[in-house]
Amino acid sequence: MPDLYVCDPHGEPLRETRDALDLIGEAWGRQATWVAVPVERLHDDFFVLRSGVAGEFAQKFVNYRIGLAVVGDVSRLAPPGSALEAWVTESNRGEHIWFVRDLDELAERRSGRDGPAGRR
Repeated sequence: MPDLYVCDPHGEPLRETRDALDLIGEAWGRQATWVAVPVERLHDDFFVLRSGVAGEFAQKFVNYRIGLAVVGDVSRLAPPGSALEAWVTESNRGEHIWFVRDLDELAERRSGRDGPAGRR
């Protein structure tokens, strides 16, 4: 998937708006239409919706028309009936933010599709 930028799974947790912008910059520099971020790289606040971290991240990716894939198991963080579980479900129905088990699932979902909002 040459149009995919895979974030290094090691490093500081990503939390700030500038972290999202750095990922978007990397994607643009590589002409990638998607960024895959391992779940373990995201700060715990990302998974607490009232913190606003996930909303800030998501909005930046949507604004720049770059897809964001959170890669890994989020089930322990999104128990049934939680707001986070609902957001994960809704996001996975859309075109910009996806939660996937692994890169193989991401590749399968992306096959035959343009980038977010039709961007190639």
